[in-house]
Amino acid sequence: MTRTTRRVGVVLFQLGGPDTLAAIEPFLFNLFCDPDIIDFPFARIGRKPLAKLISATRARKVQHHYATIGGGSPIRRFTEAQACALQSELGRQGFDARCFVAMRYWHPFTREAIAQIREAQCDEIVLLPLYPQYSSTTTGSSLNEWQRHFHDDIPVHNVGPFYRHPMYLDAVIEKIEQALAKFQEPDRAEIIFSAHSVPLSVIAQGDPYQRHVEETVQLLMERGGWPNHHRLCYQSKVGASKWLQPTLRRTLHELAKEQIREVCIVPVAFVSDHVETLGEIDHEARELAHRLGFRQFEMSEGLNDSPKFVVALAQLVFEALEKALQPIVNRAGAGQLVPALVAGD
Repeated sequence: MTRTTRRVGVVLFQLGGPDTLAAIEPFLFNLFCDPDIIDFPFARIGRKPLAKLISATRARKVQHHYATIGGGSPIRRFTEAQACALQSELGRQGFDARCFVAMRYWHPFTREAIAQIREAQCDEIVLLPLYPQYSSTTTGSSLNEWQRHFHDDIPVHNVGPFYRHPMYLDAVIEKIEQALAKFQEPDRAEIIFSAHSVPLSVIAQGDPYQRHVEETVQLLMERGGWPNHHRLCYQSKVGASKWLQPTLRRTLHELAKEQIREVCIVPVAFVSDHVETLGEIDHEARELAHRLGFRQFEMSEGLNDSPKFVVALAQLVFEALEKALQPIVNRAGAGQLVPALVAGD
């Protein structure tokens, strides 16, 4: 039977994570083999041996994080749930859509997602990096991996950084409100926004990540309307080079010296819970806060399967398709947009 609608394939990019303790080292090896992460003179020769050394050392250091959250990262489960919910939401809006997950450093890899796209016989593709802020180390790396593997003659559209999107901001605000509601006096809690750090050398090359994160914090505070004091810190530094500061650990020490005893940590650069939120923040940082004498430590949970976030993703997909079809809209009129998206050739 011939299809009468155009099938849209939506690819959700994420970093991925080891699903077992045994997968930690190979996951890290893939991460540190990435030329968008590790680059230096003669890197083609030295990258793999260096990645092997770093991954072996790092695996021993982070194994306890994964052990405390059940022995593996839940990021695949959350991302696949987001893909399923997004596909349903797009279908509800009248799109023949198929959503696929492409992880950068662990299964399902980008090449696996591409095989699924071909099997689904998609007519056009929307690439949806699940990184609200752009960095060459995240979005850039995922898109580079896509370019290395995908050479089909199918129209491909990109979703850009979405940290300014109103529905995305509302989804994050909803999670922050839920965390603040756990305090007896919510207005007194210090809001600590925590983002994944990146090397200063990356920022010096023009990467906009730091600026995007700072703007995200500003937009959230303005839109949320909270009177709370707030500050921004970074986490997950690796190696001896200089990375964005201050660290979450240092920030907690500074707060303790200032006699602040109630904190609400907001993971501001992640869209799902994984080892950096559940392990580094909700376990390790929580233990540190307890030792430092904090009375209450709360973390806003990841967006995960938030209905507001799913609607935001659907709007981002629609906007990417709308932008691609702008010449058609200009000729046919804005009222013909949705029919143009779903009509056959």
